[in-house]
Amino acid sequence: MKKDNKPTSKKIQDLEKDMKCPIDHTMTTNDGVKINDDNNSLKAGERGPSLLEDFIHREKMSHFDRERIPERVVHARGSAAHGIFELYESLEEYTKAGFLTDTSRKTPVFVRFSTVAGFRGSPDLARDIRGFSVKFYTEEGNYDLIGNNTPVFFIQDGMKFPDLVHSVKPEPDNQIPQAASAHDTFYDFVSHATETLHNHMWAMSDRAIPRSLRMMEGFGIHTFRLVNAEGKSCFVRFHWKPLLGIHGVTWEEAVKINGADSDYHRRDLWDAIEAGHYPEWELGLQIIPEEDEMKFDFDILDATKLIPEEIVPVKIVGKMTLNRNPENFFAETEQAAFHPGRVVPGIDFSDDPLLQSRLFSYHDTQIYRLGGANFNQIPINRPINEVHNNQRDGQFQTQIHKGKSSYFPNSLAGGCPHLAKMAEGGFTSVPAPVAAHKVRARSESFSDHYSQPALLFRSLQPWEQNHMVNAYSFELGKCTQQHIQERMLFQINKINEDLASKVAKNLGLKVPNSIDMPINQAIGADADGSDQPGDVKVYLEKSPALSMTHIKSDRIDARMIAVLAADGFNMKDYQSMKDHLESKNAMVKLIAPHGGTIKCDEGMEHKVDAALMTTESVLYDALFIPGGKSIDALMKEAKVFKFIDESYKYCKAIAVTDNAEDLLKNSQAKDYKEDKFIFIDGEPSDFSAAIAKHRNWDREEKAKMISV
Repeated sequence: MKKDNKPTSKKIQDLEKDMKCPIDHTMTTNDGVKINDDNNSLKAGERGPSLLEDFIHREKMSHFDRERIPERVVHARGSAAHGIFELYESLEEYTKAGFLTDTSRKTPVFVRFSTVAGFRGSPDLARDIRGFSVKFYTEEGNYDLIGNNTPVFFIQDGMKFPDLVHSVKPEPDNQIPQAASAHDTFYDFVSHATETLHNHMWAMSDRAIPRSLRMMEGFGIHTFRLVNAEGKSCFVRFHWKPLLGIHGVTWEEAVKINGADSDYHRRDLWDAIEAGHYPEWELGLQIIPEEDEMKFDFDILDATKLIPEEIVPVKIVGKMTLNRNPENFFAETEQAAFHPGRVVPGIDFSDDPLLQSRLFSYHDTQIYRLGGANFNQIPINRPINEVHNNQRDGQFQTQIHKGKSSYFPNSLAGGCPHLAKMAEGGFTSVPAPVAAHKVRARSESFSDHYSQPALLFRSLQPWEQNHMVNAYSFELGKCTQQHIQERMLFQINKINEDLASKVAKNLGLKVPNSIDMPINQAIGADADGSDQPGDVKVYLEKSPALSMTHIKSDRIDARMIAVLAADGFNMKDYQSMKDHLESKNAMVKLIAPHGGTIKCDEGMEHKVDAALMTTESVLYDALFIPGGKSIDALMKEAKVFKFIDESYKYCKAIAVTDNAEDLLKNSQAKDYKEDKFIFIDGEPSDFSAAIAKHRNWDREEKAKMISV
């Protein structure tokens, strides 16, 4: 009889007793100085800006920034593209930034998408947050809008970033697992650091396994300031809304895609642009007047909180189009250096403590990763306007600076380079009063860690909620320590009892009534975990914008449509469907039992895009099978039925004509006549409309038992 490796309750108690920290293991700096607080950076007041004198924070971040060479510590696996940004209307009421006030400009951009946790060689469809960073090459200098495909971050204070990443990376003793969060160290951290729960819930949603980089929403996460020509400022959060809608895949499907094509997202982006189907996003702003800073039930400086669009609407102001692939992956995609502190006049920072930390960390990382202080001279990082300053020498210096002076003020160079006045576009920071004690603490307004995760779950569609149950069940099922699983169930239960009970049932556990939370480790929690602050507040019953269904689109640009055919297929039906789909910018791929060519019923030869043995159904968005004499040959191919069964199981649109219906009769799509996403001799326009809706999730429950 196989033994259960999970420890019993007594074993758990013994294990936790053994894991108590020895008295001689007090946390210190690298110089041996004992650390009193490793959770909060030093700030001027609980909501004030971070202080440069914080040597503990700087040492921790500097060491973390140098842990990996030569790839990025996080966001190592990336894809990128060039494009342009066009403004719809001037925002001079709010900002003096030229690219946001001059509607005649076409501002060049370079965008890099990435997964967070995996190494450079990891697969594209890992369950992970996606980076979404945009470099604007404006006439006033470069501006970087750093973001993710989720509206919030895991942590509130940059002091915790090394801990977060250490926990989610492969475990240090065996370097397992790669590009995955389903393991003990990550959930040990998350279950202690309750501030992570909100973004973690986004990571358990289908947004963490997108169908395409072209179908992701993007968010600037932090609260920034906009500053107009009169010096008046307001707060702002940035959004990118994809014109193709927001779509994901199921975890089971993602696992298969990773096996069939680990470069699936990278290839999809590249192929779409090469084919002229340019991805587009609209830029949206949530603008908050300064006087409204404290009027919400949450703190807008807290990066783990979103501002519901129902409370502050998103103002759509422009459009970004990606229209050119990089010419050299290393020179552009790998050497691109993004930095949230790279702003232009008209955009300034808030006192968000996570943002304050990143202003140091990103720049420090680039100096290390790209060989020195001259990384801005790498072509992909150069601004389009001229650079003049007194910075000299250093590794990889490409400029030949002339003249005697490299200091300011001077007379030998006629006072050049001279300072720019504010009216001439000189950058000046928004004057903000700072008068507070130096403390390592967090504002009480940051303490609610449960209300927004609860709002997110309530706002999802039923099928999105079911996928989240499955995600938590899979991830926690990979944890080997029962006490970690139970601590997570306790935390999830505080967010939503139904979610916790379903996950607990799948794990074969019960939701505990209380847990041990050592007071010197837990952030925002009492020692026994039974009376944590931030009980769920319902300031909004639902936020429809949090569901992936909130952006509707009838576009199917670069959607991959599989056409199964063999010699003798019906040319008329095939041509009619192909013409319609390609008129909608879809990409039609002819798949046959063999490579080379096949003949239609009119005797014409057609090039086969992929043989059945070389491709998989999960790589396609929909399936079309034209009728004809070809059906007899297809009926003998086992993989034809694998295509049909998987397309059905994963809720995709299927269309057949004439006697191709016989294939459906012999497949596991038994109820095809009742399915609104399966078309028998239907109109091509109905088929393409179904593809635009992405999936028929109503089918999922009845199809889940299909084994393919």
